[in-house]
Amino acid sequence: MLQAQYCPYRLDFRFEARTSRAVMHHKDTYFIRIYDTYAPEVTLGAGECPLFAGLGADDRPDYEARLAAACRNPELALDEEYSSIRFGFEMALGRVASDVSWLAGEVGIPTNGLVWMGDKTTMASRIDEKLEQGFKVLKLKIGGINFEEEVDLLASIRRRYAPETLEIRLDANGSFSPENAVGCLERLSRFSVHSIEQPVKAGQPEEMRRICAISPIPIGLDEELIGTRTFEEAEKLVSFIRPQYLILKPSLCGGFSGADAYIDIARRRDIGWWATSALESNIGLAAIAGWVAAKKTSLPQGLGTGLLYSNNIESSLEMRGECLWYNPMAVWQSIESLPWRN
Repeated sequence: MLQAQYCPYRLDFRFEARTSRAVMHHKDTYFIRIYDTYAPEVTLGAGECPLFAGLGADDRPDYEARLAAACRNPELALDEEYSSIRFGFEMALGRVASDVSWLAGEVGIPTNGLVWMGDKTTMASRIDEKLEQGFKVLKLKIGGINFEEEVDLLASIRRRYAPETLEIRLDANGSFSPENAVGCLERLSRFSVHSIEQPVKAGQPEEMRRICAISPIPIGLDEELIGTRTFEEAEKLVSFIRPQYLILKPSLCGGFSGADAYIDIARRRDIGWWATSALESNIGLAAIAGWVAAKKTSLPQGLGTGLLYSNNIESSLEMRGECLWYNPMAVWQSIESLPWRN
């Protein structure tokens, strides 16, 4: 009989991670291991249930109790309402398709270089660092400093790098108001921006629909997709808002099965998509990367987050230039000795 155990784990950022919502110094997550009661010492599969405090719909007082209950019935957890729990058990039970060529280290996944918020000088330094590493696509988180300084920063980038040389993606994390969003987008569009994620806070579908229809910059839905929905609910949401892109975080939007549903919806409506990490450890990141590789998509993904933490699980993931690779010769850090709970 299959059972599971879980273990809380705190990931420590190497720097002060700032968004328009908060400043983060660490990220709490949960690891799980699947075993058979006939041989409990043997791990049959491992996964990550990456609760995102303050953001995910799963951030509720009963989370750990819910996770413990899922461990007693792993197969039932595949239909769990909480996205992060479903995500972890889909992974641990081997329900996530991966790409053989990627696992063999034969292909890499193009990614965008993520530039965190900071003061103007700090952000400029981080941009230069990413460019030196070989990234051709940068994603800048905006909304955390004065808007005029952010405009000046983009202007300075474009003075040095033409759109043909460097693609710029923006992530507003809902920092614009419905009243000023279009004006801000018009100013930002002067810098040949590829797209902008979530210009206004989630939960305002009428406003988001209006902005998507008139924005000079293509809009991506991100936080708007958080939560586990039926296929019909997801289809209704996307059909109503009509965005240009979907930004998929499987651990936040219904697990891998939920993300697969959104991809199906996007393809039938000629909507682009890419996946991003929700700051998972390397355990969750590797599963997302393999899943993305199996989709054979050419758009750069948001998966270069494995180096964010000082105590991440040592893994086979490697960033080489702008691409994420899997090194089949590398040895994963053992998790057997972690303080598992039933």
